[in-house]
Amino acid sequence: MTSSLLLSVQSERQPGTATFTIDHAVIAGWTGRDPVAREKHIAELEELGVKRPATTPVYYRVAASRLTTAGRIEVSGRESSGEVEFMLLAAAGVTYVGVGSDHTDRRVETYDVTVSKQMCEKPVAPELWLLDDVKDHWDRLILRSWATIGGGRVLYQEGPVDTMLPPEAIVGGHAGRGPLPDGTAMFGGTLAARGGIRAADRFDFEIEDPVLGRHIRHGYDVVVLPLA
Repeated sequence: MTSSLLLSVQSERQPGTATFTIDHAVIAGWTGRDPVAREKHIAELEELGVKRPATTPVYYRVAASRLTTAGRIEVSGRESSGEVEFMLLAAAGVTYVGVGSDHTDRRVETYDVTVSKQMCEKPVAPELWLLDDVKDHWDRLILRSWATIGGGRVLYQEGPVDTMLPPEAIVGGHAGRGPLPDGTAMFGGTLAARGGIRAADRFDFEIEDPVLGRHIRHGYDVVVLPLA
């Protein structure tokens, strides 16, 4: 199934709002440039019972219909959590940059990572930048997230995107030498969580461009459905 998202583009060259049709959604995992930091995230997940990947990076396919700009999602049980990631989106020969949350069921992740990725919606911010507008200062972009737990809001993740492989390397590992195919959205990897991975009642996230002085922000409430 495809996903149709109404998204606005922040760019002097191509401003405006349009409906983007997404046919394929890909979650790139373990994309860290620094092997020490990458190992830290792998160890972080191993503490939750998640097996380490056979290779890095690794690419998980999820249903495109899981992508949403909604301000709340529903999850089964209390063992899921979000993680901020930059998103690459290709449409009509143009590559855009956005930001989303790879919300994942951590209980399912302990026995099947691919299935765990499919269990939850993937919230994305309703705004995009042109990759061409940021590629010359890509490594200066910053990702952040905040988790609201028990009524308190705490900084959950923060760091520059240069901790992950650059877009061309991540796309190349999946698509070969060609560009990201039109109609494809790809999440680019995440940062270690401050204080460890944990569930939250609300998750807020952003990508900051300190060079052009702008942000893309989004957040969502997490509604827990009871397990029978």
